[in-house]
Amino acid sequence: MTAPDSAAATAKKPNIVKRLYNWVLSWAETPYGTPALFVISFAESSFFPIPPDVLQIALSVAKPKRAFFYASVSLVASVLGGVLGWYIGHALWGSVSNFFFEHVPGFTRETFALVESKYNEHAFLAIFGAAFTPIPYKVFTIASGVFEVALPTLIMASVLGRGARFFLVGGAIFFFGPTVKAWLEKYFELATLILLALGILGFVAVKYLV
Repeated sequence: MTAPDSAAATAKKPNIVKRLYNWVLSWAETPYGTPALFVISFAESSFFPIPPDVLQIALSVAKPKRAFFYASVSLVASVLGGVLGWYIGHALWGSVSNFFFEHVPGFTRETFALVESKYNEHAFLAIFGAAFTPIPYKVFTIASGVFEVALPTLIMASVLGRGARFFLVGGAIFFFGPTVKAWLEKYFELATLILLALGILGFVAVKYLV
């Protein structure tokens, strides 16, 4: 193979994220789609890069009457994974915090305390937003452990945010059938951001007008 041929082959080879995406999607063609959905939903909440919606949509399109069942699997596993993320942040920060405070310029205990207070003031909304939208949910589950956000706060925000996300997907497929698949894949992430923005604007309006 010549150098140009080698370069062309490399260019055609999917990157790691695309290969993971295809791997996740491939589980929909096996008898183990539901267990795979549970494991991927769990892992995505703390470290896995591919959102479970990919597999949830594929499974739901194949069996629209089970769309809410798949949404439930995604929800339960994702919230459990979020709890794992909280414990990862809670456990690891204790072992590495002194290094940051003593050796990283500008990383003082006072600055950390200020960031922590700001996060805790809006922890529920921050976690809910990350659970519902494309914002990396795993970052917020781990940060919640680092900043010692109350675990019930994480769980409640995650149940509401992840539940709204997964059941919107399930509901769309249950009521509109496979024809909605292309729309979900193209516009769902944008729709969640718009809905969150409208919710925040509504909250602010009520706060200042009432």
